[in-house]
Amino acid sequence: MATTTRTGGRRGKSAAAAPVTRDRHPSRRTKAAAARAPTPVGSGTAKVAIPREGDAELTVGGREVKLTNLGKLFWPEIGITKGDLLQYYADVSPALLPHLKDRAMVMKRYPHGAAGEFFFMKRAPSPRPDWIELCSIEHASGNVIDFPMVQDLASLLWVVNLGCIDLNQWYARCDDVDRPDYLHFDLDPVPGAGFEQVLDTARLVKESLETLGMPCYPKTTGSKGIHVYVPIVRGPTQKQVWAFAKEFARAMEARDSSLVTAEYRIARRPKGRVLVDYNQNAWGRTLASIYSVRPKPKATVSVPVTWKEIDKGVKLEDFRIDNVPARVAALGDLWAPVLAAKDRFRLEKYL
Repeated sequence: MATTTRTGGRRGKSAAAAPVTRDRHPSRRTKAAAARAPTPVGSGTAKVAIPREGDAELTVGGREVKLTNLGKLFWPEIGITKGDLLQYYADVSPALLPHLKDRAMVMKRYPHGAAGEFFFMKRAPSPRPDWIELCSIEHASGNVIDFPMVQDLASLLWVVNLGCIDLNQWYARCDDVDRPDYLHFDLDPVPGAGFEQVLDTARLVKESLETLGMPCYPKTTGSKGIHVYVPIVRGPTQKQVWAFAKEFARAMEARDSSLVTAEYRIARRPKGRVLVDYNQNAWGRTLASIYSVRPKPKATVSVPVTWKEIDKGVKLEDFRIDNVPARVAALGDLWAPVLAAKDRFRLEKYL
């Protein structure tokens, strides 16, 4: 029988968090089959061979995972199947899983492949394996939603098998869902702007963040832009992180309004600019995770890059489902510092 442990309360605080005046969105972590220790991240991530046709039931990390419709074409134009997608995620899982662990997952499901219709699903579907861990989050409305968490390779394959092409996890961990571990900026070209302008904006953002003493790490979105993340010491609330990001985006616009806009209202955005989107830092928002495949024609991937690569001029189509596993095997996880305990920035000094 599953057990339920509350790790947050309406007035609860994380042991590592700075004093705050509110915590409107408590969460609890539900661990099914608590008598069995869950497979830790990093185990069960040896090479796993995913069949390319039919259905299959695999034993992964001691857990049985049912996979379905493996031969279904998810990218018919380039011949990539659902099985290929699952194999990709299995191959990059050692680098990917630490970035997902202990975070609620918002499922964006593409049952008919990348070009088909999709739908968002927050609540973990039933029936489901008893080893899927849940993050139960109370929203401002009072509604409590049980999100699944991707804690190991078995749960990763289970989520992807539901048709989740890209992965969208919360910025805050389940034990304190109102206090993120990082802030970020989504650099998104407005119509009339090209990717070269996105790269110019990324360099401008980097320069400005480093002036403030903030370490920052870029990744491609796999779609149109660049994400820039700043690892922070957990403590400020999501609203405080969002407020800082908003002021920073406005400062970027003031610094170079011919390149950057911080205008969130689509109708008022000047064409030919790059939006420094701060609003994705709002509570409950998500972005595509690191190493996420995107539902784009070439099956591009949101992948960490170096600032040197940005200076040389990366291209979004450089990073695809077919070549990213080899890159990760050669370079390791370039975003390991985003998870590290050291060198995180204390945002409180600017709040």
